[in-house]
Amino acid sequence: MGALSSRLSWVLSLVVSVLLAAPAHAGASLTAKALTVPGATLQQLTLAVTPADTGGLRLQLDAARADVPAMGWRRVGLHLDALLQRDPQGRWVLDGPLQLLRAPGAALSDATISLQVDQAANTLLVDLRQGKARATTAVPLDQPTHAQIELKNLPFGWLQGLIGTVWSGRATGGRVNALVALDRRTDGIQASGQFDLSALGFDSPTGKLAAQGLGGGGRFTLNTADGPASINLESTLRGGELLLGPIYANLPDHAVQLSLDAQARGGAITVSRLRVGDPDAMQLRGAIAFNAKGDLASLNLSQLQLSLPMAYQRYGRAWLATYGLRDMTARGQLSATLDLREDGLHAFDFDTDGVDLADADGRLAVVGLRGGLDWSRSGRRQATNLSWQSLGLYRLMHGSATSHWQSENGVLSLQQPVSMSLLGGQVRISDLDWAPAAAKGQRLDTSMAVSGVDMAAFSRTMGWPQFPGTLGGAITGLSVSGDRVVLTGGLSLNVFGGFVDITGLALQQPFGDNPVLAGDIALRQLDLGAITSVFDFGSITGPLDGHVNGLRLVNWQPVAFDAQLLASQGGRISQRAVNNLTSVGGGGVAAGLQGAVLKLFKTFGYDRIGLNCRLQGSVCHMSGLEPTADGYTIVDGSGLPHLNVIGHQAEVDWPTLIRRLKAAIDGNAPVVR
Repeated sequence: MGALSSRLSWVLSLVVSVLLAAPAHAGASLTAKALTVPGATLQQLTLAVTPADTGGLRLQLDAARADVPAMGWRRVGLHLDALLQRDPQGRWVLDGPLQLLRAPGAALSDATISLQVDQAANTLLVDLRQGKARATTAVPLDQPTHAQIELKNLPFGWLQGLIGTVWSGRATGGRVNALVALDRRTDGIQASGQFDLSALGFDSPTGKLAAQGLGGGGRFTLNTADGPASINLESTLRGGELLLGPIYANLPDHAVQLSLDAQARGGAITVSRLRVGDPDAMQLRGAIAFNAKGDLASLNLSQLQLSLPMAYQRYGRAWLATYGLRDMTARGQLSATLDLREDGLHAFDFDTDGVDLADADGRLAVVGLRGGLDWSRSGRRQATNLSWQSLGLYRLMHGSATSHWQSENGVLSLQQPVSMSLLGGQVRISDLDWAPAAAKGQRLDTSMAVSGVDMAAFSRTMGWPQFPGTLGGAITGLSVSGDRVVLTGGLSLNVFGGFVDITGLALQQPFGDNPVLAGDIALRQLDLGAITSVFDFGSITGPLDGHVNGLRLVNWQPVAFDAQLLASQGGRISQRAVNNLTSVGGGGVAAGLQGAVLKLFKTFGYDRIGLNCRLQGSVCHMSGLEPTADGYTIVDGSGLPHLNVIGHQAEVDWPTLIRRLKAAIDGNAPVVR
């Protein structure tokens, strides 16, 4: 706005100078195809001067196009209709309406101007007003490149043209008060002063740099004349929201200290010195840079001190939500440093005397975290210890442990095995090497074992029906690529007198909104009597084998698998289990066995039971032991009465099948008649 006032001052000063040198007479007019003054060019210019009824001269100035490069103005129209006269002190005074057309931010679209030329004081004074906004500029007549400017209640959008000369963003709201000293140079401006802001807003083309509702004040210097545009800022902010790449800040009402040195070129922004001081939340010193697209290019934090929960609530909530960690509770203090460059992560460390964290969905929880980690891309760093009282992952709470770490040549290594209790059993991490700067898929190498986990406690924790048994197994390798975790080795559940072996595990977006789990499951010699008693399906005896291959869960709900269940060694099946199997398969009892006869027997012998489901999308493609003329055999009976159960539905909607299974377990399945 200061540059705006000074440019208009130069144009009007030129007009007044012409009038002083050659007194105007009635009907004087001037036209010019182009007129160039320092810092500005006017095209298709017309000037008409006529006597005013009240004395003095009426001055009408129009320019079809005004270009002011330092202000970022192109093709701005200008119209002035004012009264020019001398006051009792002999000063030239000009008053009247001023309109600019197509100015960035609609600046001065319906303004009034008061201009005073005081040759004795060597001063040109310009006062511009529109609504509540006011800009007052004082320019020495013998040094028109310098101006002293006072802005009151100025719409921030009026500075859009000036912002556009150093950055691709745009002003979206707010008002500015300022006292500024401004000097025009050949290729830009130099300015310094003090300011205060209210409800300030801005945005970038990519939406990655933005703010709204910012308040505050401070001092600044701005230089757009010597190389990249540079700014020095010493300020305090109060309230509002600020987005800087991945970092979203919800600022408090009390003062937050912000100081920086920044440079801008070609839309890219480099903050070479950054300091933030929020007394009860965060202290930060470092540097940050963004490329022309608004993406984070580098981040160096030489000091970061966080006080939780305030630091999380104001600065960490949105960032952690991108990793699926929402509505966290947090307590404690943490200090850290970080060196992130264009070619990746170079170093980090953190240390704490005690931090508690937990997300609302139970995906991550840690109590009594103490110590820290220290990693560098090169060289050897000091050894560190990290301990916790309890560590929870997906509602599974592990016991206390202390881990010992050492960073060397870019690899952070676990120095000793770590053991943690888990639901009556134990999790043991034998070794772990983490290389944060390595290529994707090569960043993590670990092996661990699980033993003796109580499946009854596990099932209670997961909200499943409780069943006895133990969980154990070994993970011989683990790789991380992007947000995908792939495990080699497997887990084995010793349940229901047999084994459930899980292999080929892969987990994508483990803390995201829709985590994806994939794997294969093999069933070996499970006791059907124990299974059906736990799930209240109706009694079936005998061993069960089978598999669930290509299992894929999205947000823990199955979307694909190929399951085959087979009881091939014979046994007994209850009347209720017959009814439930019939309901699941959408079939009936074969061989003319009537409901009246069926009710005479509590159990039936069987030779084989087989049921298969291949889930694709939301449809389960079902089959059994072998096909029949009108379906497939589910139960192949043995002895008298001889019982066969036939399934007739080859394709069943998955939600419908789930409802049938739930009804069977709840005892609401239809009775065979």
